[in-house]
Amino acid sequence: MVVLKVIRSVLSIPFRPAFHSPESNVGGQAVIEGVMMKGPSAWSVAVRGVDGRMHVKRESLKRLPSMMRWPVLRGVAALYQALTLGIKAIDFSASKAYEENGEAPLGAAAVLSTFAVAMVLGIALFVFIPLYLTRLVGGVVPVVNESPVAFNVVDGLIRVGVFLLYVSGVGLWSEMRRIYEYHGAEHKVIHAYERGGDLAVEDISRKYSTRHPRCGTSFLLIVMMVSIMVFSVIPHEWNFAMKFLSRLVLVPLVAGLSYEVLRLSARKRGNAFVDLLVRPGLLLQRLTTREPDEMQIEVALSALREVVRAEPEGPSGRAR
Repeated sequence: MVVLKVIRSVLSIPFRPAFHSPESNVGGQAVIEGVMMKGPSAWSVAVRGVDGRMHVKRESLKRLPSMMRWPVLRGVAALYQALTLGIKAIDFSASKAYEENGEAPLGAAAVLSTFAVAMVLGIALFVFIPLYLTRLVGGVVPVVNESPVAFNVVDGLIRVGVFLLYVSGVGLWSEMRRIYEYHGAEHKVIHAYERGGDLAVEDISRKYSTRHPRCGTSFLLIVMMVSIMVFSVIPHEWNFAMKFLSRLVLVPLVAGLSYEVLRLSARKRGNAFVDLLVRPGLLLQRLTTREPDEMQIEVALSALREVVRAEPEGPSGRAR
């Protein structure tokens, strides 16, 4: 039972990685009955146990090598870091959320195994199946197989469709709905922090939105769009196996370019064209966030305060 719950949580990592941009020094991610927050030099995770107690963990972050802070490469590094921190945060949250509920917590090896299963499912859902279905469509509509542009557009549209079905489907699980509520709490708290508002639970609950332009949901939607352009460089005459393997090889490039687009959208907020590009991601967050209660917001605040406390500016600092 615990394994299934952890797999469900791990499956949601790809559309909520804890990124932060030059416009903010904090990013966040919902986990099992809690929230993980990440700053420039530390990350923390706060989890509420079954008995209502708060469990908090904080660790320092290693500074990335200078080369990994270059454009595009920094996106690959950020995604890798977000995924590894996500595993650690879920390992901690699972141990605290389930140990007091009469269920044996998973060890790190089990969490890594479930993460591997989730990655295989992710590759199957977002790389293999869209490519395979596109080839089937090409058998019915010959122009799809004859035109590289048509092939990649259909492949991209199918990928977006699979993603929407995936997000809607996992949201039907009761545990995932709880994670979506913590996702909303994370967004509300980060909104309050970025705007310099009063970090009081009641104010945060009332004033701020559950949707955020830097959310990993928006990032993954950008990935879908960027992948259409990047995958178009793959020779059209290659067979199915070669196209599939080349897409896997190009995933880091897609992630790096998508991260740059996300950073640009954060810097150019208020620009009409950029706001238009960001809007689909905000609309999609209607599926991946829910309105949290005040206890969930309190958990997100606890994680944020731990990260802010680790920064040189101190607990009240809001600058980078």
